[in-house]
Amino acid sequence: MRNVSEIIEQYLKQILQHSPDGIIEIQRNELADQFNCVPSQINYVISTRFTLEKGYVVESKRGGGGYIRIQKIELNSHKAVLDHIFQTIGNNIDQNTSEGLIYSLKERGYLSAREAALMKAAVSRDVLKLKLPLRDEVRAGLLKAMLVSLLTK
Repeated sequence: MRNVSEIIEQYLKQILQHSPDGIIEIQRNELADQFNCVPSQINYVISTRFTLEKGYVVESKRGGGGYIRIQKIELNSHKAVLDHIFQTIGNNIDQNTSEGLIYSLKERGYLSAREAALMKAAVSRDVLKLKLPLRDEVRAGLLKAMLVSLLTK
Protein backbone atom coordinates (compact mmCIF):
# COMPACT_ATOMS: atom_id res chain seq x y z
CA MET A 1 0.00 0.00 0.00
CA ARG A 2 1.19 3.51 -0.78
CA ASN A 3 2.08 5.87 2.02
CA VAL A 4 0.32 9.16 2.74
CA SER A 5 3.03 11.23 1.05
CA GLU A 6 2.63 9.32 -2.22
CA ILE A 7 -1.16 9.66 -2.07
CA ILE A 8 -0.94 13.42 -1.46
CA GLU A 9 1.62 13.78 -4.28
CA GLN A 10 -0.59 11.88 -6.73
CA TYR A 11 -3.65 13.90 -5.69
CA LEU A 12 -1.85 17.21 -6.26
CA LYS A 13 -0.44 16.05 -9.61
CA GLN A 14 -3.90 14.94 -10.69
CA ILE A 15 -5.53 18.28 -9.90
CA LEU A 16 -2.61 20.09 -11.53
CA GLN A 17 -3.11 18.00 -14.66
CA HIS A 18 -6.77 19.02 -14.82
CA SER A 19 -6.03 22.68 -14.18
CA PRO A 20 -6.39 24.65 -17.43
CA ASP A 21 -3.46 26.95 -16.65
CA GLY A 22 -1.22 24.43 -14.85
CA ILE A 23 -1.55 26.27 -11.54
CA ILE A 24 -3.30 25.24 -8.33
CA GLU A 25 -3.76 27.02 -5.03
CA ILE A 26 -4.28 24.94 -1.93
CA GLN A 27 -4.86 25.60 1.73
CA ARG A 28 -2.36 23.54 3.70
CA ASN A 29 -4.65 22.99 6.71
CA GLU A 30 -7.63 22.00 4.56
CA LEU A 31 -5.51 19.49 2.63
CA ALA A 32 -4.14 18.09 5.90
CA ASP A 33 -7.72 17.62 7.16
CA GLN A 34 -8.70 15.95 3.88
CA PHE A 35 -5.88 13.40 4.21
CA ASN A 36 -6.10 13.13 8.00
CA CYS A 37 -2.48 14.14 8.52
CA VAL A 38 -0.55 16.96 10.14
CA PRO A 39 0.10 20.13 8.09
CA SER A 40 3.85 19.49 8.21
CA GLN A 41 3.21 16.34 6.12
CA ILE A 42 1.82 18.62 3.38
CA ASN A 43 4.94 20.81 3.67
CA TYR A 44 7.15 17.73 3.36
CA VAL A 45 5.40 16.52 0.20
CA ILE A 46 5.56 19.93 -1.43
CA SER A 47 9.17 20.65 -0.49
CA THR A 48 10.47 17.25 -1.65
CA ARG A 49 8.27 16.38 -4.62
CA PHE A 50 7.36 19.73 -6.16
CA THR A 51 10.79 21.30 -6.61
CA LEU A 52 12.27 23.43 -9.39
CA GLU A 53 14.44 20.59 -10.66
CA LYS A 54 11.34 18.40 -10.89
CA GLY A 55 9.64 21.09 -12.94
CA TYR A 56 7.51 23.01 -10.44
CA VAL A 57 7.46 26.50 -8.98
CA VAL A 58 6.00 26.78 -5.48
CA GLU A 59 4.89 30.04 -3.92
CA SER A 60 3.63 30.31 -0.36
CA LYS A 61 1.64 33.06 1.31
CA ARG A 62 1.23 32.83 5.05
CA GLY A 63 -1.47 34.33 7.22
CA GLY A 64 -5.25 34.06 7.52
CA GLY A 65 -5.91 33.89 3.79
CA GLY A 66 -2.66 32.10 3.09
CA TYR A 67 -2.23 29.54 0.37
CA ILE A 68 0.34 27.45 -1.39
CA ARG A 69 0.45 27.92 -5.16
CA ILE A 70 2.00 25.17 -7.25
CA GLN A 71 2.74 25.76 -10.92
CA LYS A 72 4.03 23.18 -13.34
CA ILE A 73 6.76 24.60 -15.56
CA GLU A 74 5.84 24.03 -19.17
CA LEU A 75 8.65 22.55 -21.20
CA ASN A 76 6.85 22.56 -24.52
CA SER A 77 9.75 23.64 -26.69
CA HIS A 78 13.28 22.42 -27.13
CA LYS A 79 14.61 25.81 -26.03
CA ALA A 80 12.49 25.73 -22.85
CA VAL A 81 13.88 22.30 -21.95
CA LEU A 82 17.48 23.39 -22.47
CA ASP A 83 16.89 26.65 -20.57
CA HIS A 84 15.42 24.68 -17.65
CA ILE A 85 18.39 22.30 -17.66
CA PHE A 86 21.01 25.06 -17.66
CA GLN A 87 19.12 27.10 -15.05
CA THR A 88 18.81 24.10 -12.74
CA ILE A 89 22.38 22.87 -13.13
CA GLY A 90 24.35 26.09 -13.16
CA ASN A 91 28.08 25.67 -12.44
CA ASN A 92 27.55 23.00 -9.80
CA ILE A 93 24.80 20.63 -8.73
CA ASP A 94 24.39 18.27 -5.80
CA GLN A 95 23.32 14.66 -6.16
CA ASN A 96 19.72 15.13 -4.97
CA THR A 97 19.09 18.03 -7.33
CA SER A 98 20.63 16.16 -10.27
CA GLU A 99 18.47 13.11 -9.54
CA GLY A 100 15.39 15.34 -9.37
CA LEU A 101 16.20 16.88 -12.75
CA ILE A 102 16.79 13.45 -14.31
CA TYR A 103 13.51 12.20 -12.83
CA SER A 104 11.62 15.20 -14.21
CA LEU A 105 13.04 14.78 -17.71
CA LYS A 106 12.23 11.05 -17.65
CA GLU A 107 8.67 11.69 -16.43
CA ARG A 108 8.12 14.19 -19.24
CA GLY A 109 9.41 11.77 -21.87
CA TYR A 110 12.69 13.52 -22.71
CA LEU A 111 14.76 10.60 -21.37
CA SER A 112 14.13 6.87 -21.52
CA ALA A 113 14.20 4.87 -18.30
CA ARG A 114 17.53 3.39 -19.40
CA GLU A 115 19.09 6.77 -20.18
CA ALA A 116 17.90 8.12 -16.83
CA ALA A 117 19.34 5.14 -14.95
CA LEU A 118 22.70 5.48 -16.70
CA MET A 119 22.87 9.20 -16.01
CA LYS A 120 21.91 8.74 -12.38
CA ALA A 121 24.67 6.15 -11.97
CA ALA A 122 27.25 8.35 -13.72
CA VAL A 123 26.66 11.37 -11.47
CA SER A 124 26.48 9.42 -8.21
CA ARG A 125 28.77 10.40 -5.34
CA ASP A 126 29.82 6.73 -5.25
CA VAL A 127 31.33 7.18 -8.72
CA LEU A 128 32.51 10.78 -8.41
CA LYS A 129 34.86 10.19 -5.51
CA LEU A 130 36.02 13.77 -5.25
CA LYS A 131 35.89 16.26 -2.43
CA LEU A 132 33.29 19.00 -2.40
CA PRO A 133 32.92 21.49 -4.10
CA LEU A 134 34.85 19.87 -6.97
CA ARG A 135 32.48 16.88 -7.03
CA ASP A 136 29.43 19.12 -7.61
CA GLU A 137 31.28 21.05 -10.34
CA VAL A 138 32.31 17.84 -12.15
CA ARG A 139 28.76 16.47 -11.77
CA ALA A 140 27.37 19.65 -13.38
CA GLY A 141 29.74 19.38 -16.34
CA LEU A 142 28.96 15.69 -16.87
CA LEU A 143 25.23 16.19 -16.56
CA LYS A 144 25.17 19.13 -18.99
CA ALA A 145 27.30 17.23 -21.53
CA MET A 146 25.10 14.13 -21.35
CA LEU A 147 21.82 16.03 -21.55
CA VAL A 148 22.92 18.30 -24.40
CA SER A 149 24.18 15.24 -26.30
CA LEU A 150 20.90 13.36 -25.81
CA LEU A 151 18.53 16.27 -26.33
CA THR A 152 20.14 17.85 -29.40
CA LYS A 153 20.20 14.82 -31.62
